[in-house]
Amino acid sequence: MLRPHEKRLPHRLAAAAAGLCTAALTAGALTGTATAAPAAPSAATAKTATAAATAPSAARPAAGTQATAAGSKVVGYFTNWGVYQRNYHVKNIETSGSANKLTHINYAFGNVAGGKCAIGDSYADYDKAYTADQSVDGKADTWENGALRGNFNQLRKLKKLHPDLKVIWSFGGWTWSGGFAEAAKNPAAFAQSCYDLVEDKRWADVFDGIDIDWEYPNACGLTCDSSGRNAFTNVMKALREKFGSSNLVTAAITADASAGGKIDAADYAGAAQYVDWYNPMTYDYFGAWDAKGPTAPHSPLTSYNGIPKAGFNSADTIKKLKGLGIPANKLLLGIGFYGRGWSGVTQDAPGGTATGAAPGKYEAGIEDYKDLKGRCPATGKVGGTAYAKCGDQWWSYDTPETIGTKMAYKNEQGLGGTFFWELSGDTTTGELIKAIK
Repeated sequence: MLRPHEKRLPHRLAAAAAGLCTAALTAGALTGTATAAPAAPSAATAKTATAAATAPSAARPAAGTQATAAGSKVVGYFTNWGVYQRNYHVKNIETSGSANKLTHINYAFGNVAGGKCAIGDSYADYDKAYTADQSVDGKADTWENGALRGNFNQLRKLKKLHPDLKVIWSFGGWTWSGGFAEAAKNPAAFAQSCYDLVEDKRWADVFDGIDIDWEYPNACGLTCDSSGRNAFTNVMKALREKFGSSNLVTAAITADASAGGKIDAADYAGAAQYVDWYNPMTYDYFGAWDAKGPTAPHSPLTSYNGIPKAGFNSADTIKKLKGLGIPANKLLLGIGFYGRGWSGVTQDAPGGTATGAAPGKYEAGIEDYKDLKGRCPATGKVGGTAYAKCGDQWWSYDTPETIGTKMAYKNEQGLGGTFFWELSGDTTTGELIKAIK
């Protein structure tokens, strides 16, 4: 879903590479697969208290097991590259009111290279100096020997203002998932490297655990992976054993619920016992990587007449994951704080043809909600989400109203909470996050 430097890149530009790689994968693992939830650039409570509430289950429950009540987790991604062109900083999480709504922040991304966890952007992460007016607490960073700066120090300050807020360091993403193939060869060594980095004495107090965003185990994303069906489980097991029950271990996973799709390519059910929760990436189902359309909402809650591909909607994703025996309270519902769009469209309703991606501020075919709500207001709804037709452009995105619909679904399903990609896409007053209940 998520990627360094500029948010989730049109993953369909990897379609050609994916096709070339598919033959190398285990026979049958990817039959009929399609990229359902990537994104990329060109794009937890005192730890002890959390452990008691979210320690991994000893055994996988039977299919159909479900929590009696929905959880209240609200997890938002913060991107380290957002401090550049987007000019979105940790202080904005506070001034927008988002910090009061969040239970967890996923800090994206750390890299995966040479079979190890690695720093993603040292300058943005811990070196960039913030002046007093840019800082969360109104105090400037210093250049004293050993002083922590950058996003890490700002997150430390944010946590002091919100003692219950947890920060999880997320590794991988669309761009850096290629490194997991090497990591999977020696899961214990990989887990050790991640632990050493996350628990580095310079910033150990900032982070409450680790998140893995592998796009995709034993399947194709930006590159193709053939590490085998059990590789993901082995990696998550090693991470849990190293990080223990006092740290959070989570993972962003595919939302491709099509027959023979990406959910079928890896043992997500077997790995569930090792994670506190999964973030199924229930967005980016459709987009302008299919340049001529048909137009379709990128984050439909449910299927609808004419949807381009079966299994590409949130309800089918959650149903399939729960059907594997993954507890409902270990599944969070994903929301996108952005839209995807086409140009050259004449039809208002979904299913129209197009000539290419609609223009976007940072990347063609994608735009933040805060920009779309004004320049291309929603004109209709389908499948529990919104779409908009303005001129020859066609966009789909969630609004406060459709997020409300998704929250009702989340509660009915007894899911563990909600997560979203990503904080900078919201308005300066946190219009979307305030719709998350």
